Amino acid sequence: MKILVTGAAGFIGSHTCERLHDLGHDVVGLDNFNDYYSLALKTLNEKALLEKGIKIIKTDLRADNLAEALPKDINYIFHFAAQPGISASSTFEDYFTNNIIATKNLIDYALECSNLELFVNIGTSSIYGLEATFPETKAPEPASHYGVTKLAAEQLVLQKSREKLFKSCTLRLYSVIGPRERPEKMYTKLIACAYNGEAFPLYEGSATHLRSFTYVGDIVDGIVSVVGNDTKVDGEIINLGTEVEHTTQDGIEAVEQVIGQSIKIDHVKARVGDQLRTKANIDKARKLLNYNPQTTLLQGVKAQVEWYKTNFVA
Repeated sequence: MKILVTGAAGFIGSHTCERLHDLGHDVVGLDNFNDYYSLALKTLNEKALLEKGIKIIKTDLRADNLAEALPKDINYIFHFAAQPGISASSTFEDYFTNNIIATKNLIDYALECSNLELFVNIGTSSIYGLEATFPETKAPEPASHYGVTKLAAEQLVLQKSREKLFKSCTLRLYSVIGPRERPEKMYTKLIACAYNGEAFPLYEGSATHLRSFTYVGDIVDGIVSVVGNDTKVDGEIINLGTEVEHTTQDGIEAVEQVIGQSIKIDHVKARVGDQLRTKANIDKARKLLNYNPQTTLLQGVKAQVEWYKTNFVA
């Protein structure tokens, strides 16, 4: 199969590219290499893909010439590219253009791909709102610009299934951790603080927040399992994550245990829109995709620490 992966130089996108390549697929990557976080990390991810023979087309989904920049003989599209997370440095326009306009442009391109078998939108548990413990039938109540615009993108993609224009599905991911996690995300930041002797900024009240911290390898297992299941997943929303919950404090202690030292904490003002609890309800994923995440929090943290040491510790 010939597969297009957007956001291919990012955290989960790069891992998915590698897995699809290892499964024997012809993978085409796409990324705009924006400066939301250090380009050095995206370049590092790109290098890992290039070593496997996977090339990344550098283009922006907000551009009007996608059909000219991308091949038309694509069988699957995995759409990771987005303005992520909750950040004071991101404007509503950033979320709107990167998550909605970009997705609409990619859909327009997909409609020109006559061999397209499935368009896979990568969603987020943030769509549910401040608590994400529900089955996919729960009405969304997003509490951030990120969640609102990702919901809109999701619905734009699923609309095409309803119109019978192409098969599509959306995968809502839960608190993914592991090697290549973005530098502003919790575990990479914790690890960096430990090695650099810096204080970790802990948002007020977040030590008791509950999360389905899911190892990236387990997430990718679920993502790639949709290949060949086009009819089964068409029009579906599917949660991917672990059913095991941990507090933020558990995560801090796991990093301290693996590295073998305490991490200084700097208590800072809470973020608006930050989720209080996520627990992946994966009954549907188990039924449709035989999904069964197995990696423990400690195993995931160990892998992430080793990746960080290899790449960033002198």
